[in-house]
Amino acid sequence: MIPISWYLILAAALFSIGLFGVLARKNAVAILLGVELMLNAVNINLVTFWRYNAPAEVTGQVFAIIVFAVAAAEVAVGLALIISIYRNRNTIVADDLDLMKW
Repeated sequence: MIPISWYLILAAALFSIGLFGVLARKNAVAILLGVELMLNAVNINLVTFWRYNAPAEVTGQVFAIIVFAVAAAEVAVGLALIISIYRNRNTIVADDLDLMKW
């Protein structure tokens, strides 16, 4: 059996890579990919704690499915916004998107 610490280290590394992608990238699509990596790290943690703490219950799996649904909705809305902004501004660089500024 694989120790729980390996899963937690994997999730922490994946979350850190996603956080770096969100903070360091200027491309809006790359920022969305970083958020997706962070959500996948959360899913790894949810399933890991479910497996090691209460494998008889299905709560960890249910939470992971809910996170997958939220991630899918986030991607759909995010990509729709990015396509709309690209059609109006011809750029998806996050620094150039000042739609809310006067």
